[in-house]
Order: sequence, then structure tokens, then C-alpha cells
Amino acid sequence: MGRFSKMHGLGNDFVVIDARVDAVEMTNARARAIADRHAGIGCDQLILIGNAPDADVSMQIFNADGSEVEACGNATRCVPLFVGRDVTIRTKAGLLDAKAVDGGASVDMGAPRFDWDAIPLAYPMDTLTMGASWEDLPAPAAVNVGNPHVIFFVDDLDGVNFDHLGPLIEHDPLFPARVNVNFAQVVGDDHIRLVVWERGAGLTRACGTGACATAVAAIRRKLVAGPVTVSLPGGDLVIDWTPGGTIRMTGPATHVFDGEADWDRF
Repeated sequence: MGRFSKMHGLGNDFVVIDARVDAVEMTNARARAIADRHAGIGCDQLILIGNAPDADVSMQIFNADGSEVEACGNATRCVPLFVGRDVTIRTKAGLLDAKAVDGGASVDMGAPRFDWDAIPLAYPMDTLTMGASWEDLPAPAAVNVGNPHVIFFVDDLDGVNFDHLGPLIEHDPLFPARVNVNFAQVVGDDHIRLVVWERGAGLTRACGTGACATAVAAIRRKLVAGPVTVSLPGGDLVIDWTPGGTIRMTGPATHVFDGEADWDRF
């Protein structure tokens, strides 16, 4: 039997498995089975915590569809709560620093990247105001914050057809690694409303990397000044970034319950 914790960050929920002592073989099919909300445990992402030679822990992230991804901001905030102390975390996106704060965590998410081939895009393009769009959406921005994001700033967030546009854009050939799709509305000098269609997971209650990417894009376009409050369906995150620096994300993390499961059954 293996132990796990169910956790969430603003309703973006995770099955967190500790593989530091007892290794857990995680395949795409097994991650997908565990994440299944009807036949498995159920989660948006499965998080595997392991050992790292250059950090306190390592973190592997699997989406609900079984695909492994580079970064997850909401999951990163859960790690110091899961481990019980401030930690450095080795991820595919790089080395992250997570510190516990009252009710959650503050995470240095590293520096954003803007080059077209770092997003990645299929061909060269300005990533601040892209020469591409879909249907009646305005020209978006693109930012890589450890994983790829495209951001649309709209006048009326409530009028967007997320279920139609999200998968259409996620799977567009312009994005060879697929993409997280952010629909944002600026509602104040330091306040953004955001809904995210997450690559491999669909609409989520919250997306920490999406909040980071959106705040960065809005600051680059001079639509807001940091620190920025990003309001997602699940709640608020505070994102602070100065051009040339790293991104600091602060927000809640919640431990729901602990459990045991036989991973060989999945």
C-alpha cells in the first residue's frame, strides 16, 4: 500500500504521492487511472514527490489525461505544506523556492521567457502582440513560465465561450507542445480576472502558472502595475514581477485528507 495526500490550491486539486522512501513507478496510463474521478481517486493533476541531488525534493507533475508537464504553480504551493517546511524543488521547469506563509505559500517561479522558440511556437512571431488570433478574440501574448501560455485580454470575460475556444487553441498547430489558454479581463490598475483552459486538464478552478503568465503579459503591455491580484474562479493569487526579475506567486494551499492505495491496481 502507498500513502497519498489529497490537496488543492484554490480548488485546483491534486493527489500527492511521497516517493522519497518507497519509489513509485508512474506511467502515463497509471497517472490517468489515478486521476479518474469515477474509477480512480480523482484530481486535476497527480504530483510525485521524490529525491533530488540539487534540491530538497523533486516534483513530477502529471495532468488528468496522463501527460507529464513541466510546471504547476498551485501544486508548487502545496509542497511546503506536504513536506512540513520551506523547500527548494527540482522540476522539469527548473529549480523553485517555496516558503510557507499563513494559509498557503509563496513561491519564486523563476524568470519568464518570451522568445518564440521558448514558448514554443511553430515559427517566429512577436510574443507580446502575436500576429495570430482565433475567431473574434484580440491578438494574444505568449509567455513561458516553465510551461507554455497564451493570454487573451478581453473586454467581457463572461461572454467568452471557453469550452469551444479552449480546446481549439490548445491543439492549434501553432503550438507544437500544445498550450495553456488564458482568458483575462483587466478590472483595475492592479487587478485581473482570469479563466484558464489548462493543457491536458480543461477548465480548472485555478491555474498558478496561468496567473503568473497573465500578470507578466499585462505588466509588459502596461495594462497593470505589480503586485497584481489575479482573481480566478477558485479565489485570488498575488503575482509580483519586475521586468528582468523572477516571478513571486503568493496564495493559498490546502490539505484535505490522507489516504492509502495499492498503486498496482491502477
